[in-house]
Formats: sequence, C-alpha cells, structure tokens
Amino acid sequence: MLTSFAALTIAAHLHTADPQTGGQAGPQPSVERADQPWMNASSSPDERASALVAEMTQEEKLTLVFGYFGTDFPPDDYEAPEEARQGSAGYVPGIPRLGVPPQWQTDAGVGVATQGGAAKKRERTALPSGIATAATWNPNLAYKAGAMIGSEARSSGFNVMLAGGVNLLREAENGRNFEYGGEDPLLAGTIVGAQIAGIQSNRIISTIKHFAVNDQETDRSGGNSVADDAALRVSDLLAFEFAFEQADPGAVMCAYNQVNGTFSCENEYLLTKVLREDWDYRGYVLSDWGAVHSTVAAANAGLEQESGFPFDDEPYFGEPLKRAVSEGTVPQARLDEMVTRIVRTMIDKGLFDDPVEIEEIDFDAHAAITQAGAAEGAVLLKNEGGILPLSPDAASIAVIGGHADKGVLSGGGSSQVYPVGGNAVPGLEPTSWPGPVVYYPSSPLEEIRRRAPDAEVRFVSGEDVEAAAALAAESDIVLVFATQWATESEDTTLELPNDQDALIAAVAEANDRAVVVLETGGPVLMPWAGDVAGILEAWFPGTEGGAAIADLLFGVVNPSGHLPATFPASREQLPRTQHPQPGDVIYDEGAAVGYKWYDANGLEPLFPFGHGLSYTAFAYDGLEAAAAGQGVSVRFTVTNRGERAGKDVAQVYVAGSGWEAPKRLGAYEKVELEAGDSTQVELSVDPRLLATWNADGGGWITTAGEYRILLGTSSVDIVGTATVELSASTLPASYDPPQ
Repeated sequence: MLTSFAALTIAAHLHTADPQTGGQAGPQPSVERADQPWMNASSSPDERASALVAEMTQEEKLTLVFGYFGTDFPPDDYEAPEEARQGSAGYVPGIPRLGVPPQWQTDAGVGVATQGGAAKKRERTALPSGIATAATWNPNLAYKAGAMIGSEARSSGFNVMLAGGVNLLREAENGRNFEYGGEDPLLAGTIVGAQIAGIQSNRIISTIKHFAVNDQETDRSGGNSVADDAALRVSDLLAFEFAFEQADPGAVMCAYNQVNGTFSCENEYLLTKVLREDWDYRGYVLSDWGAVHSTVAAANAGLEQESGFPFDDEPYFGEPLKRAVSEGTVPQARLDEMVTRIVRTMIDKGLFDDPVEIEEIDFDAHAAITQAGAAEGAVLLKNEGGILPLSPDAASIAVIGGHADKGVLSGGGSSQVYPVGGNAVPGLEPTSWPGPVVYYPSSPLEEIRRRAPDAEVRFVSGEDVEAAAALAAESDIVLVFATQWATESEDTTLELPNDQDALIAAVAEANDRAVVVLETGGPVLMPWAGDVAGILEAWFPGTEGGAAIADLLFGVVNPSGHLPATFPASREQLPRTQHPQPGDVIYDEGAAVGYKWYDANGLEPLFPFGHGLSYTAFAYDGLEAAAAGQGVSVRFTVTNRGERAGKDVAQVYVAGSGWEAPKRLGAYEKVELEAGDSTQVELSVDPRLLATWNADGGGWITTAGEYRILLGTSSVDIVGTATVELSASTLPASYDPPQ
C-alpha cells in the first residue's frame, strides 16, 4: 500500500503540470525567446543548462530528480501519473513554464517493452537478445539495430530508453546474460556502445547499465559483489569504459547489488571517483527501479535521479531530499549539480530542440533489420560432414520440439517486447512476473516449408519422446529445436529444462542426421554434442527469428556469428561450481573472466570464446605487428578460399606477463568477402589492453618487454603469431583514446 506520505509526495511532485490540459503538458517545442536563453539552440548545452537552473524554483528542481513507474501497480494501490505513457517503465514530470519536457522512459535493449502488468500491450519490433547481437561481432550492425529500436521508441512517444546492458558474463547461470554483451570487455563495450550510439542517433537518451558488477539475479536486491579494484578496472569497469567512449550515453543506471560492501546507487567510489573523476562523465545517474536505499548517502555519492517510485521503500528523493537540503546534509550545490546534469543531458541529446511525437512505424522495414541481426548473430557450432546447409530437395524433414510450429522464444522480465500479432504460445508458466513467457509469431516450421516446398515436413512437439524418435527414424533430416527461457529476477541453469537432453539423445540415436537448433539466453551443457551432426545456437532471435533460422539452415544466409561467451564442457569447469548464491559473491578469479579463466587453468571448453563456423573457408597470412605509440598496430591478410561469399571474424589476441590470464582479446574485425577474394586488415590494440592497473596510484602501467600478438579464429584456434617489443609506459585513469 502507498503510505499517505508517499501519496502526498506524488501530489507535490506533479505541481508543475499544465492546468489547461489536466497535467498533460506533452512535448514542449524549442522556442527561442529573449527571456528563455536556455531555448537558444546556438548556445552550448552547458550555457543553456546553467541559465535554466538559475531560473528554477526549489520545487521545480526537486521535480526533476524524482521519477515514477509509468504503469498502474495494483499490489501497492499505485496509479501511474496521468501524463505517463501507460504500460511504460517510467515518467519524470516536465516544467511547462520553462519549456522543460517530461522524461518518458521505456525499457529496454531489444526494443520498446511493455510492462507485464499493463492491460494493453504495445506491439513493437524486437531485436535478437543482447548476447545475440554481441555474437555478430559487428559494431556497424549493432549501431543500425540500436537506431531502429530508438526510432520505434521515439515514434512511441519515448525520449529515454533504458538500454545498454554491458555487464560481463561472470556467472554462466545469470538470468540476465541474454540482455548483455558476453564475457570480454572489448567485445561487450564496443558492441553495446555502438548500439547505444544508434539509439541516441534518434535524438533521445539511452542509459548504460547496470553499473556495476551486476552478475546474478539471486539475492539481486542485497547481494554483494566482492572483487579487487585492480581486477575490476581491467574487466567489468573496462567494458563500461569502452562503451562510454563509443557512445557517450546520456544516463547511467546504477545497479541493485552492492559492490565491495556498498550499494551501487550510493557507492561514491563508482559514481564519483570512477565516473566523474576518472572518466569525466558529463551525464547523470539514475537508479534501477527499487535500487535506492538512502537519501543523503545516495545524493552525496553521485545519484541524480531516483526512478520508478513506488519500488523503493521510501520516496528518498521526495520530501526526504527536500528536508535534507534544507538541513544542509545534502548541500544546495549538490542539488543544483544534480539538476544541471539532468537538464544539460536533455539539451545535449536533443530532448529540448527535437521533442518526440507519436508517429507511424514502418514495421516491414524494421523486420528486415531484426532478421538480419538474428541471422548474423546465430552461431554454427558444429557441422559434421557438411550436413548444413540443407538442400531444398530433401524428401522428408522432421521438425521436433521448441514450439517451432508456432514461433521463437524471447527473454522475460522488464525487457519483454510484445510483438505485432501477439504471443504465439500463450498460457505458458509463469504467466505473470517475471513472465509471461512469450513466443514471437515467426514459425520456423512454416519458414522451413517455404524453403523446401517439395519436401514432406512434419512436426511433433517432442513431449512424447518415442513418437519423436519414430518420426526421426523415418526422415531424411531431423531438426530438433531446444529452448531454455531466461528472465530478469531469477537465475537459470546450465541444463536444458523439461528433459530435452533425453529427447535429443533419443532422436540422435534414431537418426545420425540430426541438427539441434538452440534458443537460449546463454551457454548450456550439451551431453549429446558428440552424437548430433549439427548445432546452431540461435539465442533469442527476435521477432523475425523463424525466418532467420530457416535462411541459415538452407544456406540463404551464410552463418557468421561467433561466440561472445565460452560454453563449458561441464559445471566443474566454472569458477564457482554451485548455482549463484545469496550474500557475498567472492570473485576470486579477479579479471580472469570467461576464456581467460579457461586459459589460466588449462581447461578445454566444449566450445571456446570466438568460435563460429561458416559454409565457406577463410585463410589468414602475412601477420605483422609493430609498436604504435603506447599501443600496437597489427596487419594481416584474410582470404576467402571457399566457393561462396561469407563473413568471418578476425580476432587478435595479445599475450603479456603478469596478467590475469595468458592472453586477452586485443582487437577484432568482421570481414565480408566474395569467393576467392582477399583483403588486408589493419587493426590497433588499445594500450589499456596491454597494461595492468596501478592499484596504488591509479592509472595504467605497461611493462617493458616482448609481447606476443596472436591471430585467431577463436580464443583457442590460433593461426598466426608475431612478436613486438614495447617500452615501459604509463597512462592516467583519465586516458582518452584518439578518435
């Protein structure tokens, strides 16, 4: 229940609503007036923000630091403000008399989400999951994907998108791995950063989240991530740093968890030392929904905006903040800084000068974008005997399991996008938070039939294992669709649910021409991997996933995805062999995340980081490396020696001494070549990837000596080696790489 104090807080914060419209101020146009210099688009964001804040009353300032959930929430007798976009994640009132627009906030990283409790769902385009986009290893594609969902956000009336998940995959069973960018800081930072930049190209704000070390859902509101600062600087924090440099996100969302004993949203080290002092961040910090635990500590540590009331225990940035400023425990200058950061970002990203309007969406054009992303992010893990691509002349094809007759699986929680056409498989548990389980109505079965019109294509659900095996035995080709739903607020497992391993084993025994298509949010164990002919990891492939999968199976599109995360051979290979636990999570592996852990401990995974097969063959030669400033320049040639066009990911790893692991990903590039063609690739290795963090004085230290440059097609498959001699060097924590 909302307390009477909380209800009064809502009323107080909405005092700026337009009385002529019942509070629906709507987008405020940018009008240049002599008495409103902050509306002058020719002035700098700093000048405009300073002039604007100087004109604000104290109540108006307090309005901008407090946000509301945008959806009615009956469990707390909460009704969202009338001005909110119903069904949305959040709303922050504007200030009509000063031309400050409201902030209409939508989740999330794959598209315009609708909160599960909303009576009416917005039907929008969904990208493949974040880990699928990372599997493309293609920042240009990630940018286009971000630009598409950002345009749908804008056309839906939203000017803030709660996207940009860049947390590293430390826990293989984290329920939100599907939202993030994998296990390597360079790959995750550059891919997610490119997507954020694409979103913000629409003149709206994108967040980056969840800051920081938010790596499991178990005990997510109180858990404590414990790791050495030097280790975080070269892993989790470096991923964020790369993304900041790529995109300049307007807002940072601080996380639920504690980091080294202090909640993220009141963690002065993260929000002030790292963000403001070391990275010179100019935007603002908003909280995750329910992640605030204090007023004075949070405000003084660097939190600018409390989000999603009523999810916090109290409206900490409502009356308590007003009182704290009056009493001096939060300085007036700090409140002014909070507001200045918010309005400066709103001006800088275009919210003042280019207000959002609800417009029609070209769903057909957007379908092509998400389908291309799904096809490029899917990873062909195994292709024994060249079973793929399938021939359209196959006489009989068995399609088994995974609701493949209806659609493709999506991830749950606050990022859930509801597709045009609705849920293809309604009624699956859970039907309420953190569900519902949603299948997008892009049926792999129907798409397979379109590509093999003369084949006999039959489907069984897989619930009857004997029936599935019988169908497999009498078919030329067997396609088994295996799924594992994942969601915010609960962790998953490495094992496929509902005895799907037994189903796959039975089908593989009945027919040695079986291909497994996985729809999962991250790595899974595959006890049957040696028994099937092909494995395609399709992840959660978005609203055109069925078509993308069929294109890959029949070779309409040549697979080019590569793993952004290691797939373990067994649970015993993980740094922590037990399921994520509440309380303190001690990251003893430090910066040795993912493939670095496997390298450091001599472990052979089932499928390594960077792995991905193609229907053509690529060769690499002519590797050269040289010192270039404080980094390294690398040059080599890639040749398509196969018989069809394709894309490959050239991966450059660097090996030094005194590191957390034998090697690190130093650079990468996706190349596209016609059959028989070659191209020369030139890459630069960022000097921070050659350095260690100075735990005593801060900054980066590169030790003089010989470094190996390794050219590979995965973290395991190295095809060329060069050496380079580097001089000792240092870089400050505020290092700004050349553009």
